[in-house]
Amino acid sequence: MTDKLNELTAAGVAVWLDDLSRVRLSSGGLDQLRREKHVAGVTTNPTIFAKALSDADEYNWQLHDLATRGVEVEESVRMLTTYDVRWACDVMRPSYDGSDGVDGRVSIEVDPRLAHESDRTVAEAKALWWLVDRPNLFIKIPATEAGLPAITATLAEGISVNVTLIFGLDRYSAVMEAFLAGLEQAKANGHDLSKIGSVASFFVSRVDSEVDKRLEKIGSDQAKALKGKAAIANAQLAYERYTEVFSSDRWKALAAAGAHPQRPLWASTSTKNPDYRDVIYVEELIAPGTVNTMPESVIHAYADHGETRGDTITGAYDAARKVFADLESVGVDMDDVIVTLEREGVEKFEASWQELLDGVRKSLEAAAKGKGAPNKAAKGNAKAAEKAGGA
Repeated sequence: MTDKLNELTAAGVAVWLDDLSRVRLSSGGLDQLRREKHVAGVTTNPTIFAKALSDADEYNWQLHDLATRGVEVEESVRMLTTYDVRWACDVMRPSYDGSDGVDGRVSIEVDPRLAHESDRTVAEAKALWWLVDRPNLFIKIPATEAGLPAITATLAEGISVNVTLIFGLDRYSAVMEAFLAGLEQAKANGHDLSKIGSVASFFVSRVDSEVDKRLEKIGSDQAKALKGKAAIANAQLAYERYTEVFSSDRWKALAAAGAHPQRPLWASTSTKNPDYRDVIYVEELIAPGTVNTMPESVIHAYADHGETRGDTITGAYDAARKVFADLESVGVDMDDVIVTLEREGVEKFEASWQELLDGVRKSLEAAAKGKGAPNKAAKGNAKAAEKAGGA
């Protein structure tokens, strides 16, 4: 049988998993995906952690210990999530070592409530970097206006960054500028640029969800004919900007000092509309030097019936610009779409973070009352984590 995920990897797309849980770690499921499905990285977010902690009892032993020590809720969340991410970093370490530090990365996000506070975001990033203490970690920082200087300052400390919640082209250009400035400062600070990594997470399917809703409301045949086209066109034009920035003399000077480019990462690539092909946001966004982070269901779908047709981005720039022109002609304000998506993205992660805090608070209270005592299976998972370097 054809190894479709290997074909995708050979085309220059790094396959990353958009999910993490202690069940996945303790069962060996993540390592299996690394070995058998070419998964070369992991991304997380507050929603993923909220679901993971609500679904499994593998966390009981740690919750019991945290409750016994009287650790506050927010610090408990840090302990729980960094434990999983540290373990995942160790599982992905062969990919990191085998790619000279390009892949094998695992991301953890700063508290999304800090999205509009630069200094606190940097302080949180430094704390998470210290807590996980693995070279293949990425700290996720949102691409809000306040996030931009935080990205630069964090990179300047020699800390690798995954910039998240990018929706628009102008903001993406600002993110790349923040990256270049951060590396220049890191070099001036004496850091080894070859050890610093970064990706820019450009969200895809959410763009179609918002634009399609507006096209449906407009209701004309011309408008409806544009459904399902905005997200791919947006990402294609983002890649055009990427190629321009990372062929500049400014970048070449950093590359000569050992720097790796900040790769575009296609995020939110599961299909929200069942009328669309389930792997459309993978097949139509193939180009060298990119990352596609997918839920496990999309990874398996691509392995089953994905089609790797070579570079599906570079030759599509003019067609993508026409999509944008057509959207404007029917009355879709893309600037407003981008503002809406960024605001809603931050709000959704804040809500998930609050859900996570509430869930951990309840679990700590139950553990303090003796209802969440560690069981044998959970203790076994703890020992497995220690063997994997996750303690």
